[in-house]
Amino acid sequence: MAKCQLIAGCLFFNDKMQNMPAISGIYKKNYCQGNNSNCARFMVFQALGREKVPEDLFPNQRDRAETLIKS
Repeated sequence: MAKCQLIAGCLFFNDKMQNMPAISGIYKKNYCQGNNSNCARFMVFQALGREKVPEDLFPNQRDRAETLIKS
């Protein structure tokens, strides 16, 4: 599967995870370089737009993403 179209400008990875390369690598492998439809950040982006993606939303927080999308 192709890389996520947002990875180059993803605030989460470029700001929040820059000092945690091991964890960042795991998240990128699972959510950015695999099936990005499982990424909570990508889910909110698709449904509500980039400006509605919370800075502190982790890729694995699907439940939170679904709540944001429903509200």
